[in-house]
Amino acid sequence: MEAERLIAAGRSALAGSRGVPAVMAEAWQAQALARAVGGQLARCGPAELRTEARGLSETCALGSAVLDHPMVPAGGVRASQLTEVAHVAEALAALALLLGEAGIALVGVACGTEEEALYWQCIEAIDAVDESVDRVHGMLRRLSEQEREREREPEPDRERDGPFGVIRGPAGSVAGPP
Repeated sequence: MEAERLIAAGRSALAGSRGVPAVMAEAWQAQALARAVGGQLARCGPAELRTEARGLSETCALGSAVLDHPMVPAGGVRASQLTEVAHVAEALAALALLLGEAGIALVGVACGTEEEALYWQCIEAIDAVDESVDRVHGMLRRLSEQEREREREPEPDRERDGPFGVIRGPAGSVAGPP
């Protein structure tokens, strides 16, 4: 399944999750999906993103380990359905939204719990989500910079000589024929 569809499904599932176990499971799913997208881009994404994508995948692997929840394996890992990242910039922007929403949900769980172990689990997961969001934003910046550079480069097959391009034709007097 394409990344944007999986991310949309993740956002919907996170928005519909009720209760601490469901929120924790969806936050784990978001991290797993970010890890999968990072891995896909590291393998076959744009060359300028591969290093950062690998870092995203590694960061999310640590974040997923923090969010150990028994509901996830029972429901299946949504990220395992990832087949492609067709529109890289759009998928990364959507992924940043999903991760941000997961972070906010984790803050809600951390603020609402009296259980110290769960609180610290949420804090560690929030840190991992924040780092993942930073990496995604870094990749989006890099893509934006690449796009700006392409726009600034002159077209290689066209000469430029003024605002109207190269003017060709017989040279003559500016005032007209003698």
